[in-house]
Amino acid sequence: MTDEMRKQKLITNIKVNYRQVEQSIVSQLYMKHDLHGTSIGSAREDIWGQLFDMIIPKKFVIEHSVFIIDSEGNISSEVDLAILDGTYTPYIFRYGRLKFIPIEAVAVVVECKSQSLNNDGITKWCDNLTELKTAENSIARIADRIAIGSVPTQKSTCPIQILCALKPEVDEKIKHKFDFVLLAVNDDVDKGGRIDIEDNTGGNLQDWFRKLNFHETSPAKKICNEELLTDVELKDYEVKDQDDTLVSLLTFNFQLNQLLMLINNPLLFPHRAYAKLFNAERKDS
Repeated sequence: MTDEMRKQKLITNIKVNYRQVEQSIVSQLYMKHDLHGTSIGSAREDIWGQLFDMIIPKKFVIEHSVFIIDSEGNISSEVDLAILDGTYTPYIFRYGRLKFIPIEAVAVVVECKSQSLNNDGITKWCDNLTELKTAENSIARIADRIAIGSVPTQKSTCPIQILCALKPEVDEKIKHKFDFVLLAVNDDVDKGGRIDIEDNTGGNLQDWFRKLNFHETSPAKKICNEELLTDVELKDYEVKDQDDTLVSLLTFNFQLNQLLMLINNPLLFPHRAYAKLFNAERKDS
């Protein structure tokens, strides 16, 4: 066997294994659905959580059932899965299953409870997240200096919003409120289950860069090489089989991790802003 043949066999085997993982995940999701009906929330979270644990870098932490808070006291609805970089950022509160996480650390939020979704409820869920505000009065050492305030390349953020669901349970109105939708499909007896990935945001990497680093604001000065991102789209990261079928999970692996690379580091944590938040209650009482 030539080196080229070995390389091709390796690539083919990796694609096949991604297909098998997809099928296993879908099989588990539908088995839980069939056995337990509507009482499957935590089991479903665990299954989807294993998917994300498989593809995200180890610098990130996956937390289940959290509330996200900002330094102005705004709090999100409960988030099934939050993917966060805890490098610089403390938990606001963590005891047992009760967790409050500051918005500055959160890169991705995931909703898994598809059976309980309704248009009004999910609109509120999404709005609560996008309204959270990051603060800029941080203090940190950066290389050879002390940074006071946010760094020029990261002013504010809005987490990537993902819906994970069984395909029959989600209507179009709900799907379009998320950046990504992962749909477990079990309608092909011969090929087994699959996960369809829908990108509802579109655009290029510059659009994503602005959302993840300058949510509802703009850079104070030009970001070097940012214009190069306008020619790169998430579609460029698609991986397909020889029959032109999308290898969904491998594609999503590359797409999500590219977006996480646009964040690179979490926002510097504004300790004083959160201290002020908790002191405000003392002054008001």
